[in-house]
Amino acid sequence: MMWKIIKGGASRDERGQIRFVNDFDTSETKRFYLIKNSDQEMTRGWRGHKIEQRWFFAVTGAFRVWLVKIDNWVSPNKNLPMEQVLLSSTDDCVLYVPPGYATALEVIEPESELLVFADHHLKHAVVDDYTFSLDYFIKSN
Repeated sequence: MMWKIIKGGASRDERGQIRFVNDFDTSETKRFYLIKNSDQEMTRGWRGHKIEQRWFFAVTGAFRVWLVKIDNWVSPNKNLPMEQVLLSSTDDCVLYVPPGYATALEVIEPESELLVFADHHLKHAVVDDYTFSLDYFIKSN
């Protein structure tokens, strides 16, 4: 299975607005957390999960999410193809990342916040958390 975008929308009237992603089924999620970098120049990553799946939603601002499908969890190929997805709070969408991917998160706008949902509890995270240095994968684009 590949990553995908789940589209949402917004409704506005005199009372304000409601942002939604109605096609995002949260029944599989067990926890969530909010990421806000203290330094806009910092990129978070690479972090991967063999079993856990994730969903990303830009609450404010924008992020570039880099994705790599891992071929070998002990020693991945450094030349694996990288894909990037721009997530903006103005797009009202959720990025679904299935198991088997590593991600790196790059802040595009100041004060950006990214809401992340996961389908396993925190105690599981310690057995399914793979990290690679930020320069491990070679950008070919």
